[in-house]
Amino acid sequence: MELTLSVACPCGLGIYESCCQPLHQGKRIAQTAEQLMRSRYSAFAKQEINYIQQTTALGQQRFLDMAAIAEWSRTNQWLKLEIVQTNEKLDKCHAMVEFKAHFHDGTQAQIHHEASHFVKVKGCWYFLDLTTDQQFTMKQACICGSGKKFKLCCAQFL
Repeated sequence: MELTLSVACPCGLGIYESCCQPLHQGKRIAQTAEQLMRSRYSAFAKQEINYIQQTTALGQQRFLDMAAIAEWSRTNQWLKLEIVQTNEKLDKCHAMVEFKAHFHDGTQAQIHHEASHFVKVKGCWYFLDLTTDQQFTMKQACICGSGKKFKLCCAQFL
């Protein structure tokens, strides 16, 4: 008989193996922007760095500093996620999740407070990352892969 230990999910909503782990493993996709936000927090806590990259807007993925993300994930103790507010309908395909990520950086407790924006493309939610060094032009194809011009899609959220 195999004994498995139930481990709480870092996102705070359940048991990891039935909550965020199936998303991290690609067995399920996030159904809402809040679920994606929670699974991304859990990915930082569990050092599932590829998931962080895969759930960032398609046109931004290559601009991520994956080494820095991995280091930040590894060197912090992730304490809890607090969802402040969620707006799943900013428009037809955009959402916002305001959250507080509580962590300990090895010296003291920290709180990262942010209002993040998300875009849904072809049934999948993606995070719009404000921290990349990517340069945008209003007439370029949108970074999310929607096929729309940037200025008519994600520009207002970045």
